[in-house]
Amino acid sequence: MPDQTDSDRVAVSGNSRPRPRAWTAPVRAVTRMLSTEVGQQRTPENPRPDGQGVVDCGLYADGVRQPGQLGYAEALDAARQQPGAFVWLGVHEPSQAEMAGIAAAYGLHELAVEDAVKAEQRPKLERFGEVSFLVLRTVRYVRHGELTENSEVIETGQVMLFIGPNFVLTVRHGDACHLAPVRSDLEARQEILRQGPWAVAYAVMDRVVDIYLEVTDRVGDDLDLLEGEVFARQAHGRIQRIYQMKRELVEFKRAVVPLQRPMMTLTAQVNREVPKEIRRYFRDVQDHLTRTVEQVNSYDDLLNSILQARLAQVTVDQNNDMRKIAAWAAIAAVWTAIAGIYGMNFDFMPETGWKYGYPVVLALMLLISLGLYRWFRRNRWL
Repeated sequence: MPDQTDSDRVAVSGNSRPRPRAWTAPVRAVTRMLSTEVGQQRTPENPRPDGQGVVDCGLYADGVRQPGQLGYAEALDAARQQPGAFVWLGVHEPSQAEMAGIAAAYGLHELAVEDAVKAEQRPKLERFGEVSFLVLRTVRYVRHGELTENSEVIETGQVMLFIGPNFVLTVRHGDACHLAPVRSDLEARQEILRQGPWAVAYAVMDRVVDIYLEVTDRVGDDLDLLEGEVFARQAHGRIQRIYQMKRELVEFKRAVVPLQRPMMTLTAQVNREVPKEIRRYFRDVQDHLTRTVEQVNSYDDLLNSILQARLAQVTVDQNNDMRKIAAWAAIAAVWTAIAGIYGMNFDFMPETGWKYGYPVVLALMLLISLGLYRWFRRNRWL
């Protein structure tokens, strides 16, 4: 697997290769920042030379990993000679040439190989002869101190599985989900591992879906904070932040929702490819996936409501500003109107020859303005 340390890597061919989120919400947000990454700590992997994508190759018989180091071709030959044995080959971002070599040894279809190299596929399950090709989208929650209009919340990757009679090939792209813990945990559960390659497919899918659940909890915390800011007494949430969160949630949905169809196929009673015992475990994963989809859909609805509420607040704020402008314009119109009248060049104007005419007019304008100001304040225009 690509998540192992150098000491855990094995040779893969004739030559050895190195293996390379309401008041409690802010409190939980701080706790989230201080916690580890979702389901894992990101450990930097040592850079590896080009073509060194295969990082683990294990031969399993009767649920036990066999000792020794074998290349993927030799391991497959050995698995075919032992009843119930299979090879688990882990690959990380392989090149076209490297996947071509693996495809020749394992009899993989060229279309599936092309998909495995490009890693731009939606979740799906296809059948190529005796080999099943399963594509999963992996996700990882990206920690951030503050949600901004440029914050990256969801990081995605892909895990692809080729499941054959005597082998399972896992191809990982990105660092959203490390698979080394899956191998370690599954090797400790020999009763599951005895079920063959589909047991590995279950374990990988279970790990991916479990991370989905953890990410939904973290996204829920962000939505609670965003909702609190929008509906606060002094709302200051920027629409750009809500829109950015919407984009991240769409990316999450693209990874989770399409996986329902392959999962239904794997758990169907008519599916004879998957062992009956493993189908039971797949149904447990399906329950977790269904809960994740429901949460993501509810978050999408909630985010739409938050966005609409913020847009309504902006409209109300603009109306309030317009009322204030209109109120001050009305007050200023009193001065303009009276001054304009007395600015006309007529010989007979009221009180133009009166000694106190000028201060009286000024006082009259001031009194009218104060009266209008009090009236506007009483009606909450100012």
